[in-house]
Amino acid sequence: MSTSEVTGVSALVSAQLPYLRRYARALTGSQSSGDQYAIATLEAVLADPNSISAAPNPRVALFRVFHTVWSSTGTPVAEADSRLSAAAQAHLAALTPNSREALLLQTIEGFSLPEVGEIMDLSSDEATELVAHALREMEASVAGRVLVIEDEAIIAMDISGIVESMGHAVTGVARTHAGAVDLAARDKPDLILADIQLADNSSGIEAVNEILGQFDDIPVIFVTAFPERLLTGERPEPAFLINKPYTEEQVRSAVSQAMFFASTETLTTA
Repeated sequence: MSTSEVTGVSALVSAQLPYLRRYARALTGSQSSGDQYAIATLEAVLADPNSISAAPNPRVALFRVFHTVWSSTGTPVAEADSRLSAAAQAHLAALTPNSREALLLQTIEGFSLPEVGEIMDLSSDEATELVAHALREMEASVAGRVLVIEDEAIIAMDISGIVESMGHAVTGVARTHAGAVDLAARDKPDLILADIQLADNSSGIEAVNEILGQFDDIPVIFVTAFPERLLTGERPEPAFLINKPYTEEQVRSAVSQAMFFASTETLTTA
């Protein structure tokens, strides 16, 4: 392969790397574990650049390489080094094999069902069935209390409606940093859904960090039109990140995943 072709592959992979890392973190339930799989994927691409350069769809090809690496290790979640990750592993044992991967690829990463099938070596019908299984199983696994941090009233109402339709309770909606911290202090949530820019020009990221300073074990989903501000490679990064404009399926998937991987004693388990 020529130098220019290698450069082209590097550019293609670099453009998709933040999203591959997002997917890997959501899949494994751990930033460090997800990054290890992303690195292993890059090493596999370097060993065989043609796996990307010769593919009709380089993005699909990159995620296909990831799945080859992921499958070769037995598709584990992060090592159970805490009660939360141990609980996640216990939940995983009851899921239909590969259903969560298909769900994330379709709803969070935006692949079509035929592309999901190509990535996972499945037919389009098999991918469709796995996504349907995942939605049912994830939403049935846990139910909890959700704090919404969002300054746009229509979006806040929409997100709250989606969350409540899944069987979760919304503890409140905050439009500002101060309001979010106050609501969390008065009624600790099991999950936070947050925008990164709030009504008074305060930061949703700073609000979340202050809340997490009080409580160690609350999972967070950021919903933002500016994902590049969070997918920087610096730590900490969110394990769950949804782009605006979002779809209902993306919110439902992320909420189910976040609850699934960070179920606490306050949650109702199936």
